[in-house]
Parts: sequence; structure tokens; C-alpha cells
Amino acid sequence: MSSSSDDSRPVACVEPVRVSAACCPECKKPVDPRYRPFCSKRCADVDLHRWMSESYRVPVLDAPEQAGDTGGSPDDKK
Repeated sequence: MSSSSDDSRPVACVEPVRVSAACCPECKKPVDPRYRPFCSKRCADVDLHRWMSESYRVPVLDAPEQAGDTGGSPDDKK
């Protein structure tokens, strides 16, 4: 007798709850959406300072020199 179309319950418009377990990369406190991915302006500024002072670096391996390569410019071989 009952069908799903006879459902008389009101439908509520509910925003989905977004659970974030993210932590600030600097101090490990919960993230503040205003400073995401950091928890505060202070932590964001600390990270910016590390980038500006070149504390963060990408390691690079130097390519081995080829036999006969003197490392000079092509004009040196004339």
C-alpha cells in the first residue's frame, strides 16, 4: 500500500558537512579556512619567509660530463 511517492515528510535543504582533518604544516594545529592551508597569518608568514630566504630548495643532481666536453661555450671550440 505504501509507495515511495506517497512520502509526506518535508525535504530539508541541508548543506553537506565538510569534515577536514587537515593540520597546519608549520605547527600542526587545525587549519583556519581564512589562512588555508595554515592555521594563522603568523604560520603563513613563517612559510613565506622560508621561501623568500631560499630555505626550501629542490635537490638537483648534476649531469655527468661527457667525454671530451671541456665545459666551455661552443664558440671556444673554433
